Amino acid sequence: MGMVGICITLKVPISMQKLLITGGAGFIGAHCIQLFLAKYPNYYIVNLDKLTYSARRSFALEEKPNYYFVEGDIANFLLVEALFQKFNFDGVIHFAAESHVDRSILDPFLFIKTNIEGTGVLLHAAYNHWFKAPNQSQNPNHQFVYVSTDEVYGSLDAHNKPFTESAMLAPSNPYSASKAAAECLVKSYNHTYGLRTVITRSTNNYGRYQHPEKLIPMVLKNALQKQSIPLHGDGSSIRDWLHVEDHCRAIDCLFHKGQSGQSYNIGGHEEQTNLQIASMICQILDQLKPLYGKSYTSLIYFTSERIGQDRRYALDARKIKETLGWTPTIQLQVGIQDLIRDCIQ
Repeated sequence: MGMVGICITLKVPISMQKLLITGGAGFIGAHCIQLFLAKYPNYYIVNLDKLTYSARRSFALEEKPNYYFVEGDIANFLLVEALFQKFNFDGVIHFAAESHVDRSILDPFLFIKTNIEGTGVLLHAAYNHWFKAPNQSQNPNHQFVYVSTDEVYGSLDAHNKPFTESAMLAPSNPYSASKAAAECLVKSYNHTYGLRTVITRSTNNYGRYQHPEKLIPMVLKNALQKQSIPLHGDGSSIRDWLHVEDHCRAIDCLFHKGQSGQSYNIGGHEEQTNLQIASMICQILDQLKPLYGKSYTSLIYFTSERIGQDRRYALDARKIKETLGWTPTIQLQVGIQDLIRDCIQ
């Protein structure tokens, strides 16, 4: 079948559940695909990814009998429609997004196109196929999971309680604004058309294969190369940290058990300042791979505060814990130690 320059001739068994995962060559998406392929042999997963600078190309092109990779843009409506027609997806997990705040400040229109327009394309293709396609009966198990971020809530003062799902959205930079706008689209398709949707909002993730523009891999990479470790401002911005494998287990839980029309916070309850994170990494390295005569912490220095910097992000994740039984299993100190050991072996 020819479609938008791509020819797909394979046949997928009718008995298999067909799942579209967007952004599956990215950090979190790739880990999620690994989890689903290992846990659900009756799932056929199609990974749609544009393969931008932060993608894990080697993973995206890996061949598995129940996995298919498509290089493409989620904002390409003809491509997305053709994929729905070919694979008859039972569900969508939508990770694909431009996600780096600094880049959003430099090029906000890229974030608008990918994060807002791309989400709209996916929603409407799902609606067309699940509700309007000829001979297509509405399947109550169809599910569209939109992976958002805690940054849609905006900044939180140090003395305030973590955000619950009922908190007002108050994004403060182009990245978080584009994610909040996409959330509004997701909610509108649920309310207007009856599309089964779940929105997830996670705290900062860390783990293997993360792009070094993010804090933890940047600190680790620079330290191992004996280069300066820059931190914005005075390093006092606070983030809650969650291991990517715990996040993917939460996505798995919400895809299968999440209540349609609901949003769920996913948090690790591991709040640390950026300086504390950098210092933790350096102190672990001091023990495992010492710099003779000095500590890795001597590499830390402070640079200008980032435009639109939010002081603190923190989530109240009781909803997913109390209603669905999910809870994080990997403590921050342990997760970072394991990450460092992987890097220095």
